[in-house]
Amino acid sequence: MLYLIATPIGNMEDITLRALRILQEVDAVYAEDTRHSALLLSHYDIKKPLFSCHEHNEAEKAQEIAERLKRGENIAYISDAGMPCISDPGQRLSDMCMTEGLPFTVLPGASASVTALALSGLPTDRFLFYGFLPRTGKERKEAIELVCSSPCTVIIYESPNRVYDTLCDLCETAGENRRCALVREITKIYEQSVRDTLISLCKRYESEPPKGECVIILEGKAQEASSQEDIDGIIIKLLSESMKAKDVARDVAEMTGAKKNDVYKRVLEIKDGEQG
Repeated sequence: MLYLIATPIGNMEDITLRALRILQEVDAVYAEDTRHSALLLSHYDIKKPLFSCHEHNEAEKAQEIAERLKRGENIAYISDAGMPCISDPGQRLSDMCMTEGLPFTVLPGASASVTALALSGLPTDRFLFYGFLPRTGKERKEAIELVCSSPCTVIIYESPNRVYDTLCDLCETAGENRRCALVREITKIYEQSVRDTLISLCKRYESEPPKGECVIILEGKAQEASSQEDIDGIIIKLLSESMKAKDVARDVAEMTGAKKNDVYKRVLEIKDGEQG
């Protein structure tokens, strides 16, 4: 069995009991950075053979791990911090297991993306995880337009030295008053979540970049208000599908950006009119 194991993103205590048990039991541990991971294993007195597996040798190591799995060995893979495969190596390992028909599982744990989202104070019901934006050119421009047009809250990873430039690019496309949070040093001593408008964050970090690992959480784009005629049409359609009034109100509010209470009132009016 291959175990993809989430590891702490800052605080050594943020590792599960199950993860520690599996790391004690496997035949070997593969890691993105053996020097970094050796500190974690040493902290918990885990003595296992440790091998390198990073983005530059992952394809080669995937075959090596496959052979070990076929021999019946149990292998653990850990990236530097957080969840393997999420802006970290690990995807090729899971692809290999799928192709070869080999068993693998994931041990959940710390993740900078969802932790930053919860810390941001922005809506968490729907979100888009983008990860690192392209640095330059057409790809970056298209990525900026994509995240700024999303109706969902967007999670972006960024280097502290590029935070200012990224905030300015987002501000230019999304508008100065779009809400945003800059979350840094998650789970560490100087953990901080700065919540403000894009223009205010640009000004804040213009002369001095933030320190540490950073996550940008961008408010989703507000949906344009629909006309009452459009709203009524959607309500009538959903009611014809035998949906309950409260469910119709919820769905219509999400689709149109109208206030749920106002939509619910209109749903009842239309239902009463149909019954009358």
